[in-house]
Amino acid sequence: MKILIVGSGGREHALAWSFKRRNQDRTIFCADGNAGISNLAECVDISPDDIEGLAEFAANEKIDLTFVGGETSLALGIVDRFEQAGLQIIGPTQSAARLESSKAFAKDFMEKHRIPTAAYANCSSAEEAITRLESGEFGDEETPVVVKADGLAAGKGVVVAVDRKEAIAAVNALFEGHLVSKSAVGSLVLEECLFGKEVSLIMFSDGKNFALMPPTRDHKRIGEGDTGDNTGGMGTVTDSSLLSKEQTKEIADSIIRPTLEGAAADGFPVTGILFLGLMMTEDGPKVLEYNVRFGDPETQAILVNLETDLAEICDAMLQGSLDRLVINWKEGSSACVILAAENYPKTPRKGDRINGLEEASASENVVVFHSGTAMDSDGYVVTAGGRVLGVTAVASNLSNSLHRAYKAANKISWEGMYFRRDIGK
Repeated sequence: MKILIVGSGGREHALAWSFKRRNQDRTIFCADGNAGISNLAECVDISPDDIEGLAEFAANEKIDLTFVGGETSLALGIVDRFEQAGLQIIGPTQSAARLESSKAFAKDFMEKHRIPTAAYANCSSAEEAITRLESGEFGDEETPVVVKADGLAAGKGVVVAVDRKEAIAAVNALFEGHLVSKSAVGSLVLEECLFGKEVSLIMFSDGKNFALMPPTRDHKRIGEGDTGDNTGGMGTVTDSSLLSKEQTKEIADSIIRPTLEGAAADGFPVTGILFLGLMMTEDGPKVLEYNVRFGDPETQAILVNLETDLAEICDAMLQGSLDRLVINWKEGSSACVILAAENYPKTPRKGDRINGLEEASASENVVVFHSGTAMDSDGYVVTAGGRVLGVTAVASNLSNSLHRAYKAANKISWEGMYFRRDIGK
């Protein structure tokens, strides 16, 4: 079997590891990969946003299955292009990908289908947003407000403003391109700030049926105690205590089924991966955001627990038979700690040689996934991005998985390396 994975981060390394784990004879390609992925797959020099190049490669190589890692390829319509060519691919169509690629579209979708979420306003200019804020619609001057770029911003286009003054500053900064690319901010969304415990629930979907993965909690802020700038994610844990059976049922009834049914009714069934970012409020679970692909680093912490062959699950999604497949997961918990480069999430320093990789990877029940790495001219693994490695561990309980992950992380070093020491706390 030939498999193509589209992307280059820790999520894609975890996907390659999972596909290979169940069948070493599979031939895996990755576009465009990283130093860690190259140990499992042949990395090909095609950008994830080169849809025509990827389709041509898949056709020429007779790829049996393509799995799309990141949101950019999906938003550009890679699934539509592959399906037109008769190529099997896991992911939503461009229309369905709007649930992630446009925050405004997603909020309107949730309102239409009565899916619980925060009160909001879509604003096409800074002037409109500031007028809405000053009107008192989102509370008084001391009320926290969430400001979101409408488009894709790699997890960095959200500002949780502590008051109106900070919210107005965030509006101006986003529209002026100071926080994320201006291309991500054609418009923005203002939201009431929800309070409670945040949790992520990810599932496989065949457009009608779904199969839940273990609940996860991500840590987005760069600083300990959830302080500082938003990042793509500094660490994740999976643990059954994150959601009770009753809460899970409520989410399925009030959010998952209405989402899948609403998307199908609107003409864009969601197939592949559906990711719910949730806030467990006093009034019940509410949707913070949709993603239509695996998260990073959630993927790393989730896939180390997967017992069923990922390729078998992919086949069930493509055949619409997910309801007839039993998916098995390891008992226990897992943790992924992100090791980041100096100055992340601003302009990370690159090119530093990484020490201790082999020693950390040899740790019991630990996998070190590469996110932003490359090989230098002398064959050493070096930093090549902001989030560099995801040290992931499994154990019978969360405390032990965190202990294993941190013990392995402390064996790795490079100049300026940084990681949070309060993941899972």
